[in-house]
Amino acid sequence: MNIILDNHDFKVVDTKEKITIADSFVVRQNKIGGGNGEAKLYIGQDVQETRSFFGNNGFAIPCFLIKSDLQKYLEETKVEYLKPEQPYINKENLPNLWNERKKKIDALPERIDFEVVEQTQIAGPRVYVNSTDQAYKIIRELSLPNITFISVVKLLDENGKLNYYFRLFADYFGEAEHPYTIEKEEEQIEETIDDKLERTQLYRARIGQGEYRKNLLALCPFCPITLVSDDRLLIASHIKPWVASNDIEKIDPLNGFMLTPTFDRLFDRGFLSFTNDKKTILSPFLSNMTYSKLGISDNKIISHLPIAGREEYMEYHRTEVLKK
Repeated sequence: MNIILDNHDFKVVDTKEKITIADSFVVRQNKIGGGNGEAKLYIGQDVQETRSFFGNNGFAIPCFLIKSDLQKYLEETKVEYLKPEQPYINKENLPNLWNERKKKIDALPERIDFEVVEQTQIAGPRVYVNSTDQAYKIIRELSLPNITFISVVKLLDENGKLNYYFRLFADYFGEAEHPYTIEKEEEQIEETIDDKLERTQLYRARIGQGEYRKNLLALCPFCPITLVSDDRLLIASHIKPWVASNDIEKIDPLNGFMLTPTFDRLFDRGFLSFTNDKKTILSPFLSNMTYSKLGISDNKIISHLPIAGREEYMEYHRTEVLKK
C-alpha cells in the first residue's frame, strides 16, 4: 500500500494502530486529575512486536506530523472543548484554548518533523519515548485524555529511508460522534419536524432501524462482502453519516449498505471504503496483520457491492470519513 503525504509518495510498511493518551501525558491545561503531566509517552510492552516496529533498545526514530491532520483533529474535538464530557480541571478555559491552538496550528508548515528517543533509563517491561522537539510538544498540547489516541504509520520514503507518521484521532468512548453533537441533531429534529411519525423515522434511522432499515434491506438483502443474508446479523450502515446528512439523506436507502458487524465497524470508522468500480480502499491506520486476520485486502473487487445510485454518497465517504 502506498500513500501520498505533502506531495511525497511513501510505501506503508506497518502500523501501530492505537496509542491511547493517558491523563499523565497531557499538558496541565488539559488534565482531569492533578500534577503537571509527564512528557514520556507509553508506546507498548517490551515485546517483539514493539521492537520490530520501533527498533532495538535505545532507538531514536525520525517522525513527522501533517498540519492538515492536526487541523482536522481540532475540528473533530472542538465540541469537546465547548461542551466537555469530562471533568477537566481547566474546564472553563477550554474554549479559549481551542482558539489559541487553532491559530498556532494554522501558522505551522504542512509537515512538522521531529525525533523521538526511547527512554532507556526507565526500567521495566513498558517502552516509553520522549522528545524535546516542537511537534512532540504539540502532541501533548492538543491531546485530550481518554478521548485522543495516536496511530503511527511506519513508512519508506522515495529514497528508502524509514519515517514514522504520527496522527491524532478522537474517539468518544467508543463512538465516532460526540454525544453533544447527536443531542443537538435530535433537538433540531424535534424543533423543526412537526409530524411525529417523520420524527420517529429520523430517530430510528440514526441507529439503522425503522423504515430506513426496511427499505435498505429491500435493496441490499445481504452483506456484499461476506454474502451473509440472515438479517439478524446485518447492520444498516449509513455511507454519509447520519449527523452529516440532511433529513432526506438520513432516511434515503441509497445512503447505506447492509453489512455484517465487523465490516460495519470498519466502514463506519473510516478504515474501509470503496471506489465507484467496487474496489476496496483500506486505511493505512490499521495494521497489515489486522487486515489479514479480517480476510480483507486493498484494491479487492467486491462484485456484489451495489454502487449504482450511491456514487455521491461514496464520494463523501472517501473524502470525509476514510482515514487516509
